[in-house]
Amino acid sequence: MMEQFEEEEEQQPSDQSDLLTGSQDQVEDEEKPSQGQEGNSGDEWDTDLETDSATDQKQSQSRAELYLQACQRTGSVPVSSFLRNLGDTNLNLNHYGVGPLGTKALAIVLQMLQTNITIQSLNLSNNQLGQEGAYTISKMLSENYYVKSLKLSGNDFDDAAAKYFADALKGDYVIKELDLSHNMFSFTGGQHLGHMLAANVGIEVLNLSWNPLRLGGAMAVSAGLKVNSTLKQLDLSWNAFGQMEAESLGQALKNNRTLVLLDLSGNHVDDQAVTLLCQGLITNETLGVLKLSQNPLTNIGALTLLKTVKNNMKSALEEIDISTVFVNEEFVELLEEARQKRPALDVRHSAMSYVTRNLSALQILRKFLSERNESIMDFFEALDKEGTTNVSTSDFRKAVKQQLEWLLRKFDKNCTSTIMYSEFAELS
Repeated sequence: MMEQFEEEEEQQPSDQSDLLTGSQDQVEDEEKPSQGQEGNSGDEWDTDLETDSATDQKQSQSRAELYLQACQRTGSVPVSSFLRNLGDTNLNLNHYGVGPLGTKALAIVLQMLQTNITIQSLNLSNNQLGQEGAYTISKMLSENYYVKSLKLSGNDFDDAAAKYFADALKGDYVIKELDLSHNMFSFTGGQHLGHMLAANVGIEVLNLSWNPLRLGGAMAVSAGLKVNSTLKQLDLSWNAFGQMEAESLGQALKNNRTLVLLDLSGNHVDDQAVTLLCQGLITNETLGVLKLSQNPLTNIGALTLLKTVKNNMKSALEEIDISTVFVNEEFVELLEEARQKRPALDVRHSAMSYVTRNLSALQILRKFLSERNESIMDFFEALDKEGTTNVSTSDFRKAVKQQLEWLLRKFDKNCTSTIMYSEFAELS
């Protein structure tokens, strides 16, 4: 594999090392003191001390000169935003049309200024970098000591580009946040990234959303997650994950002890897939946020998920997003029961209006019966004289009239024949 990677390096259209060496020689010539400067005494140097701001300005000018020289050598158009923000910690070049040649110029400058560079966050998203740009960035990453956040969304990266990134990041510990969303990683690309994830010891936030990762590629990512010890947030939304991928993630969650957020929104996770995912949630103790909206889930899958979380007393889950799933009364009742022991549990879901109405009526009936020390079953069994487990609506209506009288006594405690409903305003 290493021989293959070396061959791919040799096939690149230009030699970056020549550009780097040429620019470095010119910088060294500029930094060498003139003969007149060498003869100056220490006193003369003391009188020429510059302020910090003046020094920073001079450094920025030097960086700008280096960048313009690199652009000239690579034949790329300088990006004005880079020149304006040379001293900033965050460099955002999202949608600036940098392209692969422009990326090469940026990489040359960043490599040459490792000792005094200030950039910690680099955003090169949506710049059509392609495979050549991926190669250039991977070479920069191999000597990176300062950039902690790297965003490369929407750059037409394919599986070959994934190999460049994987090889550069396998032993990396500097990059903490990596965004590779909206690219074209599929089967092979997922395998490369999965192997990287298994060996990487730095990345804490990884965004792989909107890639056609599935089957073997997705399973490789899950295998990497299984042994990874640093990743905290993983976004795998909109990747066409189904039952097979959910099962592999479930197995990973059995072993992973660091992941706190998993986003699976917009996939093909159905009721059966959730059951497979729950195999890992049964024992997982660290995952705190699970996003599953925009999946073909039904109330059945929602119940399976909630029961799993409720039964795992060591579960850390506090936020579950199934906001596109319409649940029934059983789910809402189970959620209320779960919240009795875990008040922080927030499950975003949807419910038809009749579900909330039925639940309200049921709660009222329960309150009425509790004051009579009766259960709902006692109430209906008393009406069902023949034990048919069926009660006519007319018999039920007669029994409910007693409940109506109970409500009137509650709302008109002073028997004034009026109900002051303003006190219920804050309950509505």
